[in-house]
Amino acid sequence: MIKICFLVPGFPRFDRGNDAKHVSPIIMAIAIIKAIILGVVEGITEFLPISSTGHLILINQWIGFSDPFTKMFDIVIQLGAILAVVVYFFNRLWPFSSDPEKNKAIWSLWSKAIVGVVPALILGALFGSVIEEKLFTPAVVAAALIIGGIILVIIEKTSRESRITSVADLSYRTVLIIGLIQTLAMVPGTSRSAATIIGAMLLGASRVVAAEFSFFLAIPTMVAASGYSLLKYSGAMSGAEMIALAAGFIVAFLVALAVIRLFMDYIRRHDFRAFGYYRIALGLIIVLYFLLK
Repeated sequence: MIKICFLVPGFPRFDRGNDAKHVSPIIMAIAIIKAIILGVVEGITEFLPISSTGHLILINQWIGFSDPFTKMFDIVIQLGAILAVVVYFFNRLWPFSSDPEKNKAIWSLWSKAIVGVVPALILGALFGSVIEEKLFTPAVVAAALIIGGIILVIIEKTSRESRITSVADLSYRTVLIIGLIQTLAMVPGTSRSAATIIGAMLLGASRVVAAEFSFFLAIPTMVAASGYSLLKYSGAMSGAEMIALAAGFIVAFLVALAVIRLFMDYIRRHDFRAFGYYRIALGLIIVLYFLLK
């Protein structure tokens, strides 16, 4: 695929060691435009079961930043989307209200989210670098999109009873199993939200509960991933890259905030089949692209 990077003929390279004031205004403008586009993609796809990482890998084939900044950028802008979850669900996540019973329930929710993220932390530490090196390719994304889409469609076409109608009813055993299923999202194109939602629904949760818990579980998951990425790559950032990162972060936050509201309204009236069909169609388009290339 053709990749448009910061090496534009006639202009200085936007790279480490170049501060923002030493970068051509045109190069800086291109960087910000790229960051905005990627922020929009992240904000739209992070909480839909269609794989934000998969979409970012595909978009990066055309307009991505240069390594290693692009890896950190893709992860950290996800933190902007996670901040949207905190804002949207603030009343259900803030455990310091004047109501002791409410605070107790919120602490229980946080503890379940922590339990749910443990498998991802362990497997990510053990295999994260290998997976990033070997599997972050369009071919893997296409396969994961298609397989995940088929599973979503099959689940929605299969009659099942929703025994769990509230996030508070999720047991610690259930959230641990959901967390184990979430680790499948380490394969790009699988989708963290899709893995969480599918896992929760298979264990008896309603669509709304599955979606809500995928939001809550995303907070510790992505904070950990973003924190690790910042520690790993922050020393390599230039001032210009920091500006691009800030632009992507803000755009991802604003877009994700709108998408969360729309998504929650949507699943109260519809199932997930449309997302399954979208995944299958996108995966087939990617395969067709490579076959005709």
